[in-house]
Amino acid sequence: MQYKAIVVGVSSGGMNALKIICSALPVDFNIPIIIVQHLSAHSDSFWIKLLNEKSHLFVKEADEKEKIKKGTIYIAPPNYHLLIEKDKTFSLTIDERVNFARPSIDVLFESAAEAYRNKLIGIVLTGSNSDGTKGIKRIKDCGGLAIIQDPTTADSEYMPKSAIAAIVPDYIISLEEIVELLIKIDQEKR
Repeated sequence: MQYKAIVVGVSSGGMNALKIICSALPVDFNIPIIIVQHLSAHSDSFWIKLLNEKSHLFVKEADEKEKIKKGTIYIAPPNYHLLIEKDKTFSLTIDERVNFARPSIDVLFESAAEAYRNKLIGIVLTGSNSDGTKGIKRIKDCGGLAIIQDPTTADSEYMPKSAIAAIVPDYIISLEEIVELLIKIDQEKR
């Protein structure tokens, strides 16, 4: 299976999880990664700069109508829902909060599932609410791959447990194992 995109949802404890994943992916990793991290509406871009320093890949905030490119890690901007259109570009909205969050993981996951269908990998990481549960279910319903962080390894286990309760994930693994799996999948598609 040749996957075309990876979507990641993360909340409390997310910065540590993202540092582990972003710093371990090799410079030749091709599959674009799109991340929703629950943030304060007034967050600045400091943490994106920090991830960029730790990563071998380019990390940036997603922009309206931007075309999704290989080898790039995109982060949803604070206070905007991030959606993926059928033409594989981003849309940003300020629609109502979903699961008390904007950006919402479910909004990204559901739109990505429609755009990429069975060519999508969805990953739910540490977090303290149920955001991402509906979205990971939609990814599975469209034939995509569902990876959930092992709740025993998460800073906050609620979000992974919520996702596991809603679907039968393809993988329930640690952050380090997630990185190994993503590298293997990326190398297989070449």
